[in-house]
Amino acid sequence: MEMLPLRRLLHLLVLLIHCGRPEVASSPTEEGALRGGHGEHGEPGHQEPHKDSYSTFASEFLESRYLPDDGYPFPTAPPVDPFARIKVSDCGVTKGCIRYGKPGCDADTCDYFLSYRRIGTDVEYEMSADTDGWVAVGFSSDKKMGGDDVMGCVHDDNGRVRIHHFYNVGQWAKEIKRNPARDEEGIFENNRVTCRFKRPLYVPREETLVDLHLSWYYLFAWGPAIQGSITRHDIDSPPVSDHMISIYKYEDIFMPSTAYQTFNSPLCLLLIVALTFYLLMGTP
Repeated sequence: MEMLPLRRLLHLLVLLIHCGRPEVASSPTEEGALRGGHGEHGEPGHQEPHKDSYSTFASEFLESRYLPDDGYPFPTAPPVDPFARIKVSDCGVTKGCIRYGKPGCDADTCDYFLSYRRIGTDVEYEMSADTDGWVAVGFSSDKKMGGDDVMGCVHDDNGRVRIHHFYNVGQWAKEIKRNPARDEEGIFENNRVTCRFKRPLYVPREETLVDLHLSWYYLFAWGPAIQGSITRHDIDSPPVSDHMISIYKYEDIFMPSTAYQTFNSPLCLLLIVALTFYLLMGTP
């Protein structure tokens, strides 16, 4: 038998040793380290940027903040900003306000509260009332209900407060599909319906819409709702502004509710004075 050349024998021995060694795949970390180190000839290598850094950050952020106890992400979006409270300190300064209720009440304690202010070509309204149903404002030319453009905030069975557009047909409010409201916000809290929305100053001439750059009597109403639909207002004779309201004049108007109107009448004041005098003087 011929003897294999020494060179071929060494070559076969190297192949046998290589085949017996388990192959280890290089990890992405090792590959990145090689790219970030030096090349074959000692030149600094080039490290490739992370191609999906945004999606990695988003997934890590979601896992760290929106994972419930069972470990699965919530199917809803991150929470939005809470409803900004109505500032009554701005009344008569940077916005107009109308309060109905107890003297000294504010947006959280009045029976009814309304504010208005101009923002560019829009008017922003804020409304709040002591009810679990709806609160509304109507724009009237004669202080009477009928033929009025009405904006209302309605609390539905799902806990949401939505802005609706109505038109008073006699004593009945008919909902209108065309709704000029935008940037709507609403909340139901502490048995109060509160909302905020914008509406354009100028609108195309239409029977159910009025131009807010004109002055109107404001009708104020609130009451219960059934499955998101309004029912009759809480009081038989809802309050009305005693003069036309202009959105170009920021007033701070207080209207005492029925329970406090008695003390404002001259006859009542005269009776109180007479009774006080009688008690101080005593009887002979």
